[in-house]
Amino acid sequence: MFRFQNTRLCAAIALAFPFAASAQLVGSNNAEPQIVVVTGNPLSSQLFELSTPVSVLSGQNLLLQSASTLGETLSRQPGISASYFGPNASRPVIRGLDSDRVKIMQDGIGMFDLSALSPDHATTLDPLVVERIEVVRGAATLLYGGSAIGGVVNVIDNRIPESAIEKIGGRFQLKASSADDERSGALVLEGGDGKFAFHLDANSRRNEDLGIPNFAHSDRQRLLDGPAAPQAQGKLSNSAGQASGGAAGASLTFDSGFVGLSYSGFDAKYGTVAEPDVVIDMHSTTWNLAGEWRTAGNVIDSVKFKYGNTDYKHAELEAGATGTTFASKGNEARVEMLHQKIGAFRGAIGAQFSSNEVSTVGAEALLPLVNTDAKALFIFEQMELGNLTLNFGGRIDKTTLKSAGGGPLDPLTLLRRFDPAQTRDFSTSSGAIGGVYKLNAALALAANLAHTERAPTYTELFANGPHVATGQFEVGNSNLRKERSNGADLQLRWRDGANSASIDAFYSRFSNYLVVGNSGNLRGADGELNPLDADANGIADGSGEKLLPEATFRAVRATHRGIEAQAKFRLINTSAPLDLHLRGDYVRATNSDTGEPLPRIVPLRLGAGVEWTLGQVNARLDTNHVFQQNRVAANELPTSGYTLVDASAIYSFGSPALRLEAFGKITNLFDTEARTHSSVLKDISPLPGRGVTVGLRGRF
Repeated sequence: MFRFQNTRLCAAIALAFPFAASAQLVGSNNAEPQIVVVTGNPLSSQLFELSTPVSVLSGQNLLLQSASTLGETLSRQPGISASYFGPNASRPVIRGLDSDRVKIMQDGIGMFDLSALSPDHATTLDPLVVERIEVVRGAATLLYGGSAIGGVVNVIDNRIPESAIEKIGGRFQLKASSADDERSGALVLEGGDGKFAFHLDANSRRNEDLGIPNFAHSDRQRLLDGPAAPQAQGKLSNSAGQASGGAAGASLTFDSGFVGLSYSGFDAKYGTVAEPDVVIDMHSTTWNLAGEWRTAGNVIDSVKFKYGNTDYKHAELEAGATGTTFASKGNEARVEMLHQKIGAFRGAIGAQFSSNEVSTVGAEALLPLVNTDAKALFIFEQMELGNLTLNFGGRIDKTTLKSAGGGPLDPLTLLRRFDPAQTRDFSTSSGAIGGVYKLNAALALAANLAHTERAPTYTELFANGPHVATGQFEVGNSNLRKERSNGADLQLRWRDGANSASIDAFYSRFSNYLVVGNSGNLRGADGELNPLDADANGIADGSGEKLLPEATFRAVRATHRGIEAQAKFRLINTSAPLDLHLRGDYVRATNSDTGEPLPRIVPLRLGAGVEWTLGQVNARLDTNHVFQQNRVAANELPTSGYTLVDASAIYSFGSPALRLEAFGKITNLFDTEARTHSSVLKDISPLPGRGVTVGLRGRF
C-alpha cells in the first residue's frame, strides 16, 4: 500500500515507531486519565478504546498552545497543520485536507461562518473561552457528513450546561504577547441551584501588525518580484486586528436529562494581509438549543437533540469603503437515539437536517445567492467480543443546491455573471467498519475501513468571480459529480502508567477528487476573458483594470497516504518527574491522473520536547523541525525547512476557592524565518518572529 521513497521519511518512521499516540489526551504530566470522548462515537467511549484516531487538547497544554486562531492552536498536533492567513484567520488542515473537507463544530453542532469558503475568512470563535478541543480523523467522521471527510474539530465550551450546577464558579484569563502586541482576556461564569444552571462568557482580543524575522516576501518570491519592487521587512503589513464575543446560556436539569438554550455573538475586524488596504469587518450571532432525555425503558437508552441558527455577515472594506459583502444564514438540527443492547449490539440511530443561504454582493461578487438544503440519516453500532470491540456506521444524505442566478454584467457575453439559475441534487452514501483488539492491558491494535461520498459545495459548482484572497478569478463547474473516496487506518497503541505511544498509518484513494487549478487564461475583475487590450505583461487591460489568472474547478483521481506518531515517556519518576515528548507526521498526496503532487501539502515534520514538574512549577522546552518541501504542485513555489524552539513555564498557586496559574512562554526563541506550506500566502506571510507571552488564568 505504501511506497515511501524519501530516505529521511524512512529514518523518521524507524525512529518514531516505538513512540506515538493517536488516541491520547495531550497535555497531562501525570498518568494518562480515563478521558471520555464525546465526538465521533455516540457512546462516548474512553480514548484508548476508540477505533478511530482522536486527539484531545485541554488543560495546561491548551493554555500554552492557545493562539488567536483555531488553526494555529491545533497546528502542533500530529497530522494537523493550518491554512495560516496571518494572525487573524487560520483553519485546521487535517492530513492534507482542508476547507469543506474539515468540519468545525461547537458543542456538536455545525457552524455557518464562511471560513471554509476562503482562507482569509476567520472562524467565529475564540480559543480563549474553550474548555477543550476534540479532533477526530478517519472513519468515525462519516457520522457528521461529507464535509467531515478530512476530519472533525469539535470545540467544547459548555455554553449550554448539560448537568446540574449547585454553586457559582468560573474562570478568567488575561494574556499579553510581544510579537504582535496582543492584549486579550476572557471571563466565564457558571452557576445554578441544582435544577437551573446558567453560563455567561465574554472575550476580547486586540493586536497590532505582526513582527516577523526578515522580509515578508520569501527569497523565491522576491526574485519573481524583481529588484524594483518595494519590500516590507520586520512587520507583516495589514495584519492588525481586533475581535470580541460573548454568550449567555441556561438549562433546566433533571434526573433524566436537561434542556437548554444559548445565544452568542462574535465581532471581528482585521487586515487581510494579501492586500495592503483590504479589511474584513465581521459580525455573527447564533442561537443554540440542546437537550437530552434518558429513559428507563428496555430498548431506548436516551434521546439527544441539538439545534443551531446562525446569522453571519462580513464586509470587505477597500480603503474604508465596502467592496463586497458576504452573508450566510444557516440552520442545523441533529437528533440521536441511543439504544440499549439488542443482541450483541449497542449503538445509535439519528437524523440531521440543515439549510444554508449564502450570498455575495458587490462588483467583485464571487457567488450568486445559493440555497443548500441537506437531509441525512445515520447509524452507529458497536459490539464486544472478548478483547475485540467492533463498530460500524453508515450514513445517507440528500443535498439540493439552488443558484438564483443574476449578479454583475459580464462584458464579454452581456449576460449576468451567474445566469442562468441552476439546481443540482446529490444523493450520497458513506459507510465504515472498525475495531480495536486489546493485545493486553497496555497494548491495542485498531483498524478502520471507510467509503465516503461528498456533494460538491456551492463554490465548486457556482463560483464565477474574482477572489482577492487567493489572487485568482475562480470559475465553478456546475456539472461536477460527487466526490468519492475509500480509505483505511491502522493504529498501534501502547500505554503504561505515565507512558503512552502509538503510530497511525492511513491511506485514502479518491476516484473523483475536486480541485481548483490555473486554466492558463486571464480574466479582468469584471469577468472579461483574455482581454484583447491586456498589456504585454498580462497585469492590466487598457483601462488599467487588474487581470487575474483564471482558476477552474475540476475532478481528478487522487491518493492521500501518510503516517502520524506521538509519544510520551516518563524519564524520571520521582516527586519531580521529567517527561520526554516525541511526535512526527508525514503526508504524501498525489494527482493520480498526472502523477503530480497536490497543492499545499506540508512536508515531513518531527518534534521533541521535555517537560519537568517541580512542586507548583511546570516547565517545558519544545523543538519542532519542518523539512523543506520540494515536492510541489504546478505554479507552486518550494518551501524552505526550518526549526522552531519554544520555552514555557506555568506556576500554580492560590487556594481551593481560587486556583491561579501564572504562565509565560517564548516562541520562536531564535527568531527563525518560517513559512507554512499549507498556506496560500506562504511566500508573502511568514510565521511570527520571536515573541514573549505572559498571562494569568484563574478558576474559582
